[in-house]
Amino acid sequence: MMTYKTTGTCSREINFDIDEVDGVKVVRNVSFVGGCNGNLKGIGKLVEGMPVDEVIRRLEGTVCGMKSTSCPDQLATALKSI
Repeated sequence: MMTYKTTGTCSREINFDIDEVDGVKVVRNVSFVGGCNGNLKGIGKLVEGMPVDEVIRRLEGTVCGMKSTSCPDQLATALKSI
């Protein structure tokens, strides 16, 4: 399990696993600590089993209100850091 401490969001951290399937890194078991519980559970379910590069492509740059980041953007940042 990897843990990423978020910045600029209501969530405080993101926990996730990375598995390799047929030579492709995929996202597993995403969970957020803090933030909008239902929405963040939904994001975790939507990205489950998705290739890391695809999650980054889809979520990077997403903003929340007037903030320059969001929980999905922070997930993309976390995945880019591995």
